[in-house]
Amino acid sequence: MSISGRVSKARALKGVAIHPKLVRSGAKICAVRRDAAMTDRILEFLRDRREDGPCLVLDLDVVRDNYAAFAKALPDTRVFYAVKANPDPRVLDLLARLGSCFDTASVAEIELVLAAGASAYRISYGNTIKKERDIKRAYELGVRLFAVDCEAEVEKIARAAPGAKVFCRMLCDGAGAEWPLSRKFGCAPEMAPRVLEHAHRLGLVAAGLSFHVGSQQRNPRMWDGALKAAASIFRDLAERGINLQMVNLGGGFPAKYLKDVPAVKTYGQTIFQSLRRHFGNRIPETIIEPGRGMVGNAGVIEAEVVLISRKSDDDKVKWVYLDIGKFNGLAETMDEMIRYPIRTAFDGEATEPCVLAGPSCDSVDVLYEKEPYFLPIGLEIGSKVLIEGTGAYTATYSSVGFNGFPPLKSYVI
Repeated sequence: MSISGRVSKARALKGVAIHPKLVRSGAKICAVRRDAAMTDRILEFLRDRREDGPCLVLDLDVVRDNYAAFAKALPDTRVFYAVKANPDPRVLDLLARLGSCFDTASVAEIELVLAAGASAYRISYGNTIKKERDIKRAYELGVRLFAVDCEAEVEKIARAAPGAKVFCRMLCDGAGAEWPLSRKFGCAPEMAPRVLEHAHRLGLVAAGLSFHVGSQQRNPRMWDGALKAAASIFRDLAERGINLQMVNLGGGFPAKYLKDVPAVKTYGQTIFQSLRRHFGNRIPETIIEPGRGMVGNAGVIEAEVVLISRKSDDDKVKWVYLDIGKFNGLAETMDEMIRYPIRTAFDGEATEPCVLAGPSCDSVDVLYEKEPYFLPIGLEIGSKVLIEGTGAYTATYSSVGFNGFPPLKSYVI
């Protein structure tokens, strides 16, 4: 069948879109499901792109829709976008204009948010590990909301940001998350009252509590246990004359990869039910920190197959090497925790198990080997592939010149 014949046949199929560049570069078409990250605007951009090398393309229309979904799902909750997920100035500018607040991890991120037009009162310095001079600089820039998880951090803020608001991060079980968090951030719930009481004694405003149920959390009920602990701490401190006002519900809201995820509306309803269950009619101020859920499904990476080989004559698994790997933006494939959807010009044909690896001269630059990735048998050297759901934690994870490869190019449309 001719290329035009394949395209016409594919266009007749319900719920698929055609990747024009893949049609132009190969003998077959790529059928992209409408429930995936691909948009017509991204397709158009890739069709007209003439540059070489892998690139990320992010569609701001998707980000706009995601922000609206979060605002609607929890209408009484302020949205603090987690800047680390994708700090592109155009993303920040859009979210600032939409009224978003921002969760930042450094002074540099604070400055990016301010440059995007957001006021300092819309910024939280959410990293619990901060140099005292960085706290002072943030305070000079107008930031008044800081995260802590121990008395030592409280003391730094009391010296560098007198009178500021602080919230204490609690350790939280990240069961069910595809990218679970370690014990690096947060303190045991029974320690949190002591930390906040110390802040109160030093003249800071003990504002509330925070927790994080793990990134890419596919179980909306995982917020319940942390909210139960938070309500107990609210009551405990109220008896000591310290009235907390806020619960930071953290991030964890997932992007869609290979597995289905609940809708944002489901998260909102489930979290609100937990708030009512544990706080009754005295529900505190709440904020959320979506990062992956805000920008993950807005981005697509276009990459190229550099080599296809086998390690022996009887090897049943192919090795497929791309021009992008762990050091070029796909760091979240570490331990194969995030498995991205990959589209090719040969989708719909028979597949075979493949080990997927990056281009660098480093043996850890293997994306999927423990659980091989099934790719079309017809995939060829030079074929383009589309890696979906890559709008978050890709461009900023890309190294600056490891093995001489340039950082991942990023386009926002």
